[in-house]
Amino acid sequence: MRDLPTIDAHHHFWDPVRNDYPWLDPARPMIPFRYGDYGAMRGRPFLPEDYDALTGHHRVVASVTMEGEWNPADPTGESRWMAGLAARTGRPAAHVAQAWLDRTDVEAVLAAQAALPLVKGVRHKPRAAPSPAQVERGAPGSMGDPRWRAGYARLAAHGLHFELQTPWWHLDEALDLVAAHPETPLVLNHTGLPSDRSEEGLAGWRAAMRRLATAPQVWVKISGLGLPGRPWRLEDNRAIIRETIEIFGAGRCLFASNFPVDGLCGSFETIFDGFRAAVEDLPWAEQCALFHDNAIRLYRLGLPAAG
Repeated sequence: MRDLPTIDAHHHFWDPVRNDYPWLDPARPMIPFRYGDYGAMRGRPFLPEDYDALTGHHRVVASVTMEGEWNPADPTGESRWMAGLAARTGRPAAHVAQAWLDRTDVEAVLAAQAALPLVKGVRHKPRAAPSPAQVERGAPGSMGDPRWRAGYARLAAHGLHFELQTPWWHLDEALDLVAAHPETPLVLNHTGLPSDRSEEGLAGWRAAMRRLATAPQVWVKISGLGLPGRPWRLEDNRAIIRETIEIFGAGRCLFASNFPVDGLCGSFETIFDGFRAAVEDLPWAEQCALFHDNAIRLYRLGLPAAG
C-alpha cells in the first residue's frame, strides 16, 4: 500500500491526575461501559507523547480530540486545557468540545467554546434507551426533548457542528433533528454502535444507517468497533466497515482510533492495519478521503489534500 497520510478523526487526551474526569477517578464508582471493565484506563494520563508512542508505522499527520467527560460543572475547562496542549505539542489539530444542550447556560457555553479556534464542534450524549423496544420519543434529555432541541438549534449561529454518540435505535430521532436543522452538520460517532452482532441486530443497524444517510449533512466516523471480551479482529469488523462506506459513500466517512478507549480491544497498529486492509481494493482517491482528506474538510484544518 502506498504511503498514506492519516488524520485520526477521533481520540482523547486526558490527565485524570491533574484534572477532574469523574469516570476516570479510581476513588469514584465505575460506570456501565460497553467494553466492560475499563479499570486499566482509570487514573492514567493519556497525552500527546503517549499517543505518538503507539502509532507505529502509521503516518499520523494530524489528529482530532473528542471531549472526554470532563467534570460538567466546567464544560469549557477541557477545551482551554486542550488548547494549551496544542500550543505546546502541535496536537491536537482540532477539538470537539463538551456542551450540554438542555442546560440553561447553553448559549454562554457555546459562545465560549466557539471563541476557541481549536474547537470545531460539540458533543452531548443524549439520553438513550437500553434496547430498541424501550425507546421513548421525546423523553427528557433525549434528542426529542424540546429543551435539548432548542440547544441544538443554537449551534449554527456559533459555527459549530454536532457530534452524536447514540445506539442505532435512536437514529430516526437524529434524522428528525437534522431535517429540522439542515444548516448544522451532524457527525455520527462510532459507526452507530453496532454492538449487537446477531443477524437481527445487524439488520436493525443497517436499516437505521440507511435512513440516516439520506440526510446529506450527516457524516460517520468508523471507530468504536471493539467487542467486549475479545480482541479487535478484522474478520469481526470488515463487513461493517464496508457496509458503512457503501451506505454513506467514501466522501462522508472518516477513520478514527478512539484511543485510548479502543486500546482496551486492540493496539493502534492492529486497528489501523485492519482499516487499511478493509479498503485496500478501493480507488486511491477514496482511501485518501477516508483516512485524510475528509477530516480536513470537516474540521477545516487548512492542510493540503492527499488524494
